[in-house]
Amino acid sequence: MKTIKYILLMIAIQFAINAQAQTQLSLEQAIALGLQQSKYLKLDSAKIEETTAKLIAAKNRQLPGLDVQASYLRLNNAAIDMKNKSPNGQMGDIPKINNVIYGNISASYPLYTGGKIKNGIESARYLINAAQLNRENDKNIIALNIAQAYNNLFKADQIISVLRENLKASQKRDSTFIRLEDNGLMARNDRLKAALQTYNTELQLLDAENNYAVTMVNMDLLLGLPDSTLLQTDTTYLNHTIENQPLSFYMGHALTSRKDLDAIRNQLLSATFNTKIAKAESLPSIALTGGYLAGLIPGFVSVTNALNIGVGVQYNLASLWKKNSDLIQSKSIEKELGLNSEVLSDKIKLELNKDFLNYQLSNKKIEVYRKALEQAIENDRITTNKYKNSLVNIDDLLEAEAMLLTTKINVLNARADAVLAHKKLLQTTGILVD
Repeated sequence: MKTIKYILLMIAIQFAINAQAQTQLSLEQAIALGLQQSKYLKLDSAKIEETTAKLIAAKNRQLPGLDVQASYLRLNNAAIDMKNKSPNGQMGDIPKINNVIYGNISASYPLYTGGKIKNGIESARYLINAAQLNRENDKNIIALNIAQAYNNLFKADQIISVLRENLKASQKRDSTFIRLEDNGLMARNDRLKAALQTYNTELQLLDAENNYAVTMVNMDLLLGLPDSTLLQTDTTYLNHTIENQPLSFYMGHALTSRKDLDAIRNQLLSATFNTKIAKAESLPSIALTGGYLAGLIPGFVSVTNALNIGVGVQYNLASLWKKNSDLIQSKSIEKELGLNSEVLSDKIKLELNKDFLNYQLSNKKIEVYRKALEQAIENDRITTNKYKNSLVNIDDLLEAEAMLLTTKINVLNARADAVLAHKKLLQTTGILVD
């Protein structure tokens, strides 16, 4: 189902690109598209394939080995002196030997390796698990990066709308002031002050539009789209219902859902099996062996049906006096991974507390900015009425309008940042992406 939605979304985007139109994209769609196109996740998939190959190699070691060898040798006229002569001291005719043909088939099957093969397979399996978990953890990180880019794009778009609305009102006010000046009802200096504020708003709008263009390119690159693609954010982005949960909820999920923490645990399990493999270096290896040999020296001798079967034992005597460096290294890796797991757990707890407090703070800021907006609207209304009744000067009027504009932008930014703060909290918990 997800694949079908992704294909339909790509078709819609491609159609919009061809039509040079904007494509509306929700945050969920952006994350899904970004994860599909992410080069980092493709790199993680390659690492999973690499560790899978190691598992296959480990399993292959428990299978019989079979070698086939054949040779043809061309010789010169060799000088042959037969030391084992006949009883009468005579030696028969010696053939001229100028080529030799022989072939050999040998097989071996491991009977006992001190657990190297079994432990090698288990170690490789846990490495695959760790690689897969790292990929899932990277999904959450990439999803948060996309959410941040989407949040920036949304804010840039909304700020442009606010500034355009404000600029339109300022230009309308300037037209009124020009007529008042022409009729001698307004000082030129006051009219110029109002016009200056309009120019400042125009400059703000230019900066906002430039920021929007740069943010759009960044979003396109994150989603793997052509950098000329025009995207439109979802107008309901700020209307998502967020269910507030206590810190214990996120903490409990983090310690069980964080994939990077699980990845280290699997790496640690893999290391414990590597330690067992290193210990097995001081143990003998036993294998069942067998073979078949055939050879031919034309005109002299031929060998066929030379079968052999037996048991081979291999033991490294040097292990009796040499220190097992592989064992020392493996134990060090185990210790390092154990400490890394503890350090990461502490880091997660700290980061989670920080993100939870930031999320609460962002919600409180919304309430403060909303109250400020109500006051700014009322202040602008009162100041406008007073100005019409010549109770305040033009400076007071322009200051009230500027304050109202700033407060509107603050409310917008606060609401968007609260949504992003919640996404960051989910990412730290490890549940931003299922």
